[in-house]
Amino acid sequence: MTPDEGAVLDAITAQRLLPMATALVRAPGANPPGEEAATAAVLTSLAAELGLQVAEHDVAPGRPNVRVTLPGGDGPGLLFLGHTDVVPPGDPKDWTGDPYAGSVVEGRLGGRGSADMKGGLAAVLLALAAVRESRLVPSGPVHLDALCDEEQNGLGIRALVAGPRPDLLGCVAAEPTDLTTVVAARGASYLHVEVRGVAAHAGRPEDGRNAIGGAARVVADLERWHEELRVDAHPLVGPATLNVGVISGGTSGSAVPDLCRLEVDRRLLPGEPVDGVLDALRHRLDRLDLDERGLTWTLSSPMDMPGFETSPHDPFVTAVDGAMSAAGRGPAPLAGWTAACDGGFVADAWGIPVVVQGPGSVAEQAHRPDESVAVDELVTAARGYARTVLELLRPGATA
Repeated sequence: MTPDEGAVLDAITAQRLLPMATALVRAPGANPPGEEAATAAVLTSLAAELGLQVAEHDVAPGRPNVRVTLPGGDGPGLLFLGHTDVVPPGDPKDWTGDPYAGSVVEGRLGGRGSADMKGGLAAVLLALAAVRESRLVPSGPVHLDALCDEEQNGLGIRALVAGPRPDLLGCVAAEPTDLTTVVAARGASYLHVEVRGVAAHAGRPEDGRNAIGGAARVVADLERWHEELRVDAHPLVGPATLNVGVISGGTSGSAVPDLCRLEVDRRLLPGEPVDGVLDALRHRLDRLDLDERGLTWTLSSPMDMPGFETSPHDPFVTAVDGAMSAAGRGPAPLAGWTAACDGGFVADAWGIPVVVQGPGSVAEQAHRPDESVAVDELVTAARGYARTVLELLRPGATA
């Protein structure tokens, strides 16, 4: 490593990183309902203060995507991917303190989004700033795209990939992976099943057609399907899964319900198309003979997010993983992710190598009360991202 490159890493400290991460955590960003604008404003301000190029673009009223850019040469660039929304904190009584306090206790930054993934956003910001301050010019541009609506319907990523394919070496989604390099991730689809029957007085239930009873048959079959999927597990991400998350129907215990709705989460294997899932579920619903009970059903998928898989032998994977290892994480096996993220859209639309790699734990911290991330891990992440830039976009000149 050259003296200039060493100076890049020396510029990445907890004292610089924590104020940025804290400011991001303290900004509202709950989705639903979609409050990312406040987080986007903080991110934009921080990037401008650091001397980075930054622009906002609304993909829906009051819901911007943010692009932060470290300019470089004319060669292929590098994309860091993130999101500005967080899941709602839930009941504040479940938290030890204020969910948006952004306080540091025993070496951990706490608050909603600290792990998923405002800590990761801060780490990328400081990495890009440190490279800029060194006056090293990367061989291509480095972008951080911080998108809205990742936690719900993917408005931000869909808008991004609808644009022209950029010239990129690859994409690092800075989601929480305990700094492990994830080369395969499941996708997700939301399935809505609506069963309709005929209302009647509960004193004469035979006059009606019970939609909840029909939906119960659907739920039982979905549980069977979940078990059947276990036999076809992916070596890194495991099997596809099904989870019935919401059941709603009926108006009174004394009435036969004429409507019942199910909201189902179906996790997809890398490369598994949602159209095939819908066709398979339609076939299963047909076999339940709900029509013989006087019931009808409809099926829709309001959201789907593709999974992805990148070859562990891809040079991009080798460079990104090696950079994080050298930054202080140490050697670690490449991994798969049971969660889904926007990286699947990038791999699917642009055909570039994608990995997920970031500070914090999706399994132990994300979407939970008292969410937190280790400060040391944030610093290591930032240094790893800076090393990735220096490794993949080797500066050819000093400005």
